[in-house]
Amino acid sequence: MELHDVWFVLIAVLWIGYFFLEGFDFGVGVLTKLLARDRAEKRVLINTIGPVWDGNEVWLLSAGGATFAAFPEWYATLFSGFYLPLLLILLCLILRGVAFEYRAKRPDERWQTNWEHTIFWTSLLPAFLWGVAFGNIVRGVEIDARKEYVGSVFDLLNPYALLGGLVTLTLFTFHGTVFTALKTVGDIRLRARKLALALGLLTAVLALGFLGWTQADNGDGASMVALVVAVVALLAALGANQLGREGWSFALSGLTIVAAVAMLFLTLFPNVMPSSLDDDWSLTVTNASSSPYTLKIMTWCAGIATPVVLLYQSWTYWVFRKRIGTQHIAPDLPHGTSDVPSDSAADVPSDSAPDVPSDSARDVSAGRAH
Repeated sequence: MELHDVWFVLIAVLWIGYFFLEGFDFGVGVLTKLLARDRAEKRVLINTIGPVWDGNEVWLLSAGGATFAAFPEWYATLFSGFYLPLLLILLCLILRGVAFEYRAKRPDERWQTNWEHTIFWTSLLPAFLWGVAFGNIVRGVEIDARKEYVGSVFDLLNPYALLGGLVTLTLFTFHGTVFTALKTVGDIRLRARKLALALGLLTAVLALGFLGWTQADNGDGASMVALVVAVVALLAALGANQLGREGWSFALSGLTIVAAVAMLFLTLFPNVMPSSLDDDWSLTVTNASSSPYTLKIMTWCAGIATPVVLLYQSWTYWVFRKRIGTQHIAPDLPHGTSDVPSDSAADVPSDSAPDVPSDSARDVSAGRAH
């Protein structure tokens, strides 16, 4: 296997990791409107991802950086042709981070409500737009003989890509709902499991249509195997959810994402960005890659850095592995009673919540444990 083939696989793995982790992250953000009934439950939901959301985005930075270094032609054409949707995703990610950081800085209800609206919309829009973007990459876009995108932004809004956007939105929200059931206690946990059933069934219908369409257009034997794995894993996740086995349900919903994204990359290879105008103008792993020496240096760097990243991120999830509920959230302070943000006051002593470590019980709506 040539190094450019290896890096195609590695970039696929980075995107799979990003969608697996940021998928439930986006899903929880959407659930702040769909599931939470009051401010305390919104704070519980935000706490479930507070210690990990920014670490999850490292996978996106790694995927983008690897694409830039390993396949500069792909990076240039992708980011110039998809400039507006990718810019919108970037703005959403920036505002989302600001919302996590600033939401708890003031006890004012209107202030916090506005930032909660921001968290919802900046979670929903990227979850949808990533599906639209990858749908267009797999389907093919208007690339000319100079390897440049010559279409318009409206060409990206085709039925196949829009269906892809609905699939990622519903799949990520389902993934986030299962994660919520895994990470919470009490009534919110039970309602999350009930909502997961409805979302899972909707996701199964949309995903089967999208993946079946993909298989019919570009599939082969390997992609068919990935399609079957994705569908079976999703149905198994629904079954585990109904049995109250949240850990298995979350693992299986994650496997659904892994198999679905793997299928897209399998149907794409050896192209990295097909041309809908002429197959000879498509960007491939060969004509879009960097020099062999560059790929060799990248391989050494990745071999050293990747285990370190995996270790510290795994440690973060281990530290914040316990469940939380509304009983672990301190009540809001009356407006004007303290200069300290009300959410930061929710540091629950470990002896008052024996099943939850004190760090996990802390209201980390500012994005991480303090």
